[in-house]
Amino acid sequence: MIAYRAMLDVSRELVCHVSRLLAAQRRARGTRRGARALTPFRQAMFVLAWFRKREDIAVLGAGFGISRSTA
Repeated sequence: MIAYRAMLDVSRELVCHVSRLLAAQRRARGTRRGARALTPFRQAMFVLAWFRKREDIAVLGAGFGISRSTA
Protein backbone atom coordinates (compact mmCIF):
# COMPACT_ATOMS: atom_id res chain seq x y z
CA MET A 1 0.00 0.00 0.00
CA ILE A 2 1.29 3.46 -0.87
CA ALA A 3 0.37 6.48 1.24
CA TYR A 4 -0.14 9.84 -0.41
CA ARG A 5 -1.13 13.38 0.53
CA ALA A 6 -4.12 15.14 -0.96
CA MET A 7 -5.75 18.54 -0.78
CA LEU A 8 -8.88 18.89 1.32
CA ASP A 9 -11.41 21.41 0.03
CA VAL A 10 -12.63 22.71 3.40
CA SER A 11 -11.65 25.90 5.18
CA ARG A 12 -9.00 25.95 7.88
CA GLU A 13 -11.58 27.60 10.15
CA LEU A 14 -13.81 24.52 9.86
CA VAL A 15 -10.93 22.18 10.69
CA CYS A 16 -10.00 24.34 13.69
CA HIS A 17 -13.61 24.44 14.89
CA VAL A 18 -13.99 20.64 14.70
CA SER A 19 -10.57 20.30 16.34
CA ARG A 20 -11.68 22.47 19.27
CA LEU A 21 -14.84 20.38 19.67
CA LEU A 22 -12.79 17.17 19.70
CA ALA A 23 -10.33 18.61 22.23
CA ALA A 24 -13.18 19.71 24.51
CA GLN A 25 -14.72 16.24 24.31
CA ARG A 26 -11.38 14.65 25.19
CA ARG A 27 -11.04 16.96 28.21
CA ALA A 28 -14.61 16.16 29.32
CA ARG A 29 -13.88 12.43 29.12
CA GLY A 30 -10.52 12.81 30.88
CA THR A 31 -8.48 11.39 28.01
CA ARG A 32 -4.76 11.51 28.78
CA ARG A 33 -2.40 13.40 26.47
CA GLY A 34 -0.82 11.12 23.91
CA ALA A 35 -3.46 8.42 24.39
CA ARG A 36 -4.86 8.91 20.87
CA ALA A 37 -3.11 8.11 17.61
CA LEU A 38 -3.92 11.54 16.15
CA THR A 39 -3.99 15.02 17.62
CA PRO A 40 -7.41 16.71 17.64
CA PHE A 41 -6.40 18.76 14.57
CA ARG A 42 -5.30 15.72 12.57
CA GLN A 43 -8.34 13.77 13.74
CA ALA A 44 -10.55 16.63 12.50
CA MET A 45 -8.78 16.55 9.13
CA PHE A 46 -9.19 12.77 8.98
CA VAL A 47 -12.93 12.93 9.69
CA LEU A 48 -13.55 15.80 7.28
CA ALA A 49 -11.53 14.06 4.56
CA TRP A 50 -13.60 10.92 5.03
CA PHE A 51 -16.88 12.86 4.85
CA ARG A 52 -15.76 14.77 1.74
CA LYS A 53 -14.05 12.01 -0.26
CA ARG A 54 -15.56 8.74 1.03
CA GLU A 55 -12.28 6.98 0.31
CA ASP A 56 -11.54 3.48 1.53
CA ILE A 57 -10.90 3.84 5.25
CA ALA A 58 -7.69 1.78 5.08
CA VAL A 59 -6.26 4.03 2.35
CA LEU A 60 -7.27 7.18 4.19
CA GLY A 61 -5.81 5.85 7.44
CA ALA A 62 -2.54 5.00 5.71
CA GLY A 63 -2.34 8.58 4.47
CA PHE A 64 -2.56 9.74 8.08
CA GLY A 65 -0.09 7.15 9.32
CA ILE A 66 -2.59 5.09 11.32
CA SER A 67 -3.59 1.44 10.99
CA ARG A 68 -6.78 0.20 9.44
CA SER A 69 -8.19 -0.82 12.83
CA THR A 70 -7.43 2.60 14.31
CA ALA A 71 -8.98 4.35 11.32
